Amino acid sequence: MHALDTVRALPAFIDNYIWAWIDAGALFVVDPGDATPVRALLQAEGLRLGGILITHHHPDHVGGVAALHAEWPEAPIWGPANSPFTGSTQELADGDRVQVGSTAFAILHTPGHTLDHICYFHPQALFCGDTLFAAGCGRLFEGDAAQMHASLQRLAALPGQTPVYCTHEYTLANLRFAAAAAQDGLSSQRLAAVEALRAQGEISLPSSIAEECRSNPFLRVVDPEFRAQLSQQGLDAADAEQAFASLRAWKDRF
Repeated sequence: MHALDTVRALPAFIDNYIWAWIDAGALFVVDPGDATPVRALLQAEGLRLGGILITHHHPDHVGGVAALHAEWPEAPIWGPANSPFTGSTQELADGDRVQVGSTAFAILHTPGHTLDHICYFHPQALFCGDTLFAAGCGRLFEGDAAQMHASLQRLAALPGQTPVYCTHEYTLANLRFAAAAAQDGLSSQRLAAVEALRAQGEISLPSSIAEECRSNPFLRVVDPEFRAQLSQQGLDAADAEQAFASLRAWKDRF
């Protein structure tokens, strides 16, 4: 069994997930905005902190890092280069490979949501922070639509079976927008399935690259037929990049 077969979600705040897995008695965590759930798991299972992976600098992703580092100073902190977050012990840039316990990740720089944003890719897990969401994508706080569209297309090109571990439980809201944007039933079918999951108290993640390419409107903008649907709804969808920009602006006010 690979260590990433046991990835679990540690809920934080209202709708964040801190992704965590155990590798040889060590716990590795992604984007610990809050130290409390990480500390609780470490204590409950008698683990040591093996390391912290950071995707970008927003407080709900890095807020718990200092407290965890104070208690486990030997644990490495991997994070993006050229970032407002200055707590990394190893800074990572596009094309880097980093060994995290027994797992090697490829680093993808995905600007758009923020300029420093990176994703960690292994065939068994994509930790994509706030770049790609289930049925959605992050807001453009620092980058522009062209950057985010390019970043999302990089992720869309990954193997279809790759599990997608984003950081927020936004799936229902995203699918309600997707169903309005894509009037062909794909997003509506997925919405019904996720509503059933959430009604049972289950989380909607991970998704997969294949599922996102199929039903995430922000990835579907490369499809001329989908762009034609958007044009019929009055959106500027002359090309994939413009269609993405139009969709993102619509979602911001949806």
